[in-house]
Amino acid sequence: MPHVLVLNASYEPLGVVPVRRALILLLNDKAVSLETSGPLVRSASRAIPAPSVVRLKRFVRVPYRTAVPLTRRALFARDGGRCAYCGGVATSVDHVIPRSRGGQHAWDNVVAACRSCNHIKADRQVAELGWRLRHTPGPPSGLAWRIIGTGHRDPQWLPYLRPYGADDALARIEARPTRTGKPTKPTKSTKQGKPGKQAKPARQGNPARSGRQGAAAQDAFSQGAVSPVSPGAGAERVQVPAESAEPV
Repeated sequence: MPHVLVLNASYEPLGVVPVRRALILLLNDKAVSLETSGPLVRSASRAIPAPSVVRLKRFVRVPYRTAVPLTRRALFARDGGRCAYCGGVATSVDHVIPRSRGGQHAWDNVVAACRSCNHIKADRQVAELGWRLRHTPGPPSGLAWRIIGTGHRDPQWLPYLRPYGADDALARIEARPTRTGKPTKPTKSTKQGKPGKQAKPARQGNPARSGRQGAAAQDAFSQGAVSPVSPGAGAERVQVPAESAEPV
């Protein structure tokens, strides 16, 4: 269901509500529609364009607001849905300084991470792995973050959020990721105590059968029944045993 941006009478962004709640505000004459999303919402007696931005008619006093709440959705919005270590798609939350080592669950110690990086990092610090953070984590600021942190966006909201820091927030979210190197997992053949598998020797063909096929092909070619082909177009591949192969 689409969501609607609600503005105070002073055009200050208050929050995001479902379109049904916005329609109730319009029908009760408590708000006016500033932007519409296109489709019509019909009833038995009237049709109303679905709003995208509404403004309250009466000013609502907002209590003192503390910092932006640390939620998973707001964290992914701050990091643009990208892993803070490799730039891949983030699917989990990671603490830069692990909780087991005294790290706090705060904005400056929490980043979005992909499953692979989160698993490799485990309870180690970034310096121990030689990794680098794509950006320094910190708390978002500005009223626009309260809207962007909900995860709902609409291009029509931008003119109303721009005076409250929307450009800086979107520039940070839409920044292109810069991939950095990260250690790879050891393969089975490189683990200690488990030698790699030896390659199987090439299977030798039947000499008699090969001779008969070669003679038949030579007779057919001499009689004009077949045309010559290049080695790269349909030629039969002959495997040479490793023991008899000569160095080139």
